Amino acid sequence: MASLTKSVYSNSSSMTFQQRSSGIRKWRIRASSANAIPSIDLSTLESSIAKKDSDGVKAALDQLKESGWAKRWGSQPYVSRRTTSVRELTSLGIINAENLAIPSVRNDAAFLFTVVGTTGLLGILTSQLPGDWGFFVPYLIGSISLIVLAVGSISPGLLQAAIGSFSTTFPDYQDRIARHEAAHFLIAYLLGLPVLGYSVDIGKEHVNLIDEKLEKLIYAGQLDAKELDRLAVVAMSGLAAEGLKYDKVVGQSADLFTLQRFFNRSKPSLSKEQQMNLTRWAVLFAASLIKNNKAVHENLMKAMERKASVIECIQAIETAS
Repeated sequence: MASLTKSVYSNSSSMTFQQRSSGIRKWRIRASSANAIPSIDLSTLESSIAKKDSDGVKAALDQLKESGWAKRWGSQPYVSRRTTSVRELTSLGIINAENLAIPSVRNDAAFLFTVVGTTGLLGILTSQLPGDWGFFVPYLIGSISLIVLAVGSISPGLLQAAIGSFSTTFPDYQDRIARHEAAHFLIAYLLGLPVLGYSVDIGKEHVNLIDEKLEKLIYAGQLDAKELDRLAVVAMSGLAAEGLKYDKVVGQSADLFTLQRFFNRSKPSLSKEQQMNLTRWAVLFAASLIKNNKAVHENLMKAMERKASVIECIQAIETAS
C-alpha cells in the first residue's frame, strides 16, 4: 500500500518510523483526580500504528475520543475553500506572504559561495608555493568547484545531501525542520488524518500519512473538492508554520510539488487561478489552526525534537494546555 509520504527538506521519501521495543507496550494514562477519566489504554492504538493500519488507527482514536481523551483528534473535520487574498495572509501574521511560493535558494547559495570562496582563497595562498607546487596545487584546488558543479548535474541527490548537511550550520535550521514537520503532524491530526510515522533527521524529514481511501482516490484521479481541501491544508501547513515566524520559507518546494500532485489528481480539474486561490486559502486555514493551537504546536515540536514515538507525539498534542 502506498503512503501519503512527503519529504520537505530533501528528496527522500523513505519512512523511518521505528518501534522502540520488540513488543507492544501497554500504554496507560492514569488520572490525577477523582473527576478525571480513571484509565486510558493506548495499546490498541500503538498496535495499529506498528502495523501501519490506518483504519485501525482511526478506529482507535475515534474510540479514545468517545471516551473523552482524544479530544483534539478530528476536531476540525469540516473545511471548505473560499476566495482568499494575499492581504488576508499578511493580516493573519504571515511575514512575507507575497513570496511564500518562491523557492528559497539560501542554503544552496551559501553552500556554493562557501565552496567557491574557500577554494579560491586556498588557490591564491597555495600559488605562493615554490616551484611546480605553486602551479599544480592551486590547479587541483580550483578544480574542486568544477567537480561540485559536475556532481550536481549528474547526481543532484548527492549535491542536495551535501547542501543539507551544510545547512545545519544555520542556527535556525533545526527549529525550521521541527516547526515545519510538527505543523504537518498537528494539522493532519486535527483534520482526522492518521499519522503513522515521521522523521526530523537531516535529509529524511517527513511526516507519513496513510489512508487507503485517499490513496485510491489519488491513484484514480478522483479527488473530490472535500478531500482536496483537507489534503491542501495539510500540505501547506509546514509552509504556513515557517511563514508565521520567518521572513523566508526554506522548506516549501516539496510541499508545493505535493499540492500540485493533488491538483492533477482532482476531479473536476482546477484552472490556474483556482489552484492559486486554493493554495492561498490552504495556507490561511493552516496558519489559523496553528495560531489557535500555538501551545499544542510548540509542545509537539519539543516531542518531535527529542524523537518521541508517534504515540508520545499524540500524547503531547492531547495533554498540551
